[in-house]
Amino acid sequence: MSSPDRTAGRTSVSAADERILILDFGSQYAQLIARRVREQNVYCEIVRHDISLEAVRRRQPAGIILSGGPSSVYEPKAPRCDPGLFHLGVPVLGICYGMQLACDTLGGRVESAPAREYGRARCDIDSDADLFAGLPGHLDVWMSHGDQVTRVSDDFAPLAHTATCPITAVRHRSLPVFGLQFHPEVTHTPLGSTILHNFLTTICGCQGRWRLGDFARETIERMRERIGNGRVICGLSGGVDSAVTAALLYQAIGPRLSCILVDNGLLRKDEEAAVLAEFTHHFKADLHVVRAEERFLSTLAGVTDPQEKRRRIGHAFIDCFKEEAKKIQGVEFLAQGTLYPDVIESGAAPDGPAATIKLHHNVGGLPAELGFELVEPLRDLFKDEVRRLGLELGLSEDLVWRHPFPGPGLAVRCLGEITKPRLEILRAADEIVVSEIKAAGLYRQTAQAFVVLLPVRSVGVMGDARTYDEAVAVRCVNTDDFMTADWSRLPYDLLARISTRIINEVKGVNRVCYDISSKPPATIEWE
Repeated sequence: MSSPDRTAGRTSVSAADERILILDFGSQYAQLIARRVREQNVYCEIVRHDISLEAVRRRQPAGIILSGGPSSVYEPKAPRCDPGLFHLGVPVLGICYGMQLACDTLGGRVESAPAREYGRARCDIDSDADLFAGLPGHLDVWMSHGDQVTRVSDDFAPLAHTATCPITAVRHRSLPVFGLQFHPEVTHTPLGSTILHNFLTTICGCQGRWRLGDFARETIERMRERIGNGRVICGLSGGVDSAVTAALLYQAIGPRLSCILVDNGLLRKDEEAAVLAEFTHHFKADLHVVRAEERFLSTLAGVTDPQEKRRRIGHAFIDCFKEEAKKIQGVEFLAQGTLYPDVIESGAAPDGPAATIKLHHNVGGLPAELGFELVEPLRDLFKDEVRRLGLELGLSEDLVWRHPFPGPGLAVRCLGEITKPRLEILRAADEIVVSEIKAAGLYRQTAQAFVVLLPVRSVGVMGDARTYDEAVAVRCVNTDDFMTADWSRLPYDLLARISTRIINEVKGVNRVCYDISSKPPATIEWE
């Protein structure tokens, strides 16, 4: 059996001359830059800051963006790119640290700023050409820096300034090198998308030819050629990533796709029924359902530590999946719904950022356990792109827009011991929250909404009787990227309806709390 091909999921972009490379210097906004570029129908990749010139030339980018980062360029071990990058003739845009690095490399000076800038600032434009074409003379921008460029060589022309940052934007007089001290990619810079558009179109010459429809057609054809007459298995979880992966592969190879759904007893209400309806009636895929509730609950009996819960669930899932996979003849490939953030954060991209931020269940584990070759058709897409692709492939809006669900399922939302009665309480309360948010028309505006069953009981009064029952917490957050999140300001009358319904309809609950923590310092999930 051939070994997993980690590069097989790379996109074959028809508009290859419109590829933008984003060099990551450790910025929390690197993925956000990529999303903003793709929103303008230009394909881009995030790569290591120290990518070789040869690797850059192979990709033939139309432009290069240098991200921000937490370092100071004058530190001995500060991350740097190959200086030859600025002499390739390819337009370069440095953002924050990226601007400081470009100026430092090409003869400028960077120092710790006497007045640091964090947050909104007013930027005065000194030259309305190139980056600032068509923009007003004053902009609201988002700053986040302690260092700044204090001097540039005669080769640079300053383009903008703020009250405390005399050189806020620059361009090189002879090289296609530009710099911005502020962050155009964040929403707090309202006209940032226009600045990026000017860089992509006016400076790089991109025409915005990258489309998800093209991606789908090319990926289907590539999967068809790669898989040949082989058979693929794909694990379905009820989430959008695995569903879109399966839908795309079904269009590529039809009945030679077999899907496995492991019902571990930790799914949301009606999750199994929704998957069955989508993949037996709509796509008519070969769907295998493993009903393993008793197996998982037995494995989790008495366990309260969240990490031990995850470990046991992971082992049980692999065992169930392996057992079912052996019943399917001729399987050569395993499909996973790995997305681009998974690839970047796990360090799995060949030229991706150097640091491994997290280990991810979608980029390891099962292929090695099963000995199958891995296919990851979505590994170049972000979550919002996957949702749009799912709609293009014919998946229902209910499935495509379902809120994210953790791999261990309700186990990490059932704090303390996991039992079937406690899971039923949690499932019923969770369904009420989701249904009320949908009825209020706020489901899509809310990135994630769910209930946590707390490991405590509280005193209450119902009728004339004293109760001592379960307490639940409602968690609703708004976020674009799930790296940071803020709690959702739901209307009080909606929260009141949710609380009243849970207490009245879910037997065993007498108290409802609302989680108003942001991420950071809290996480979205409680465990």
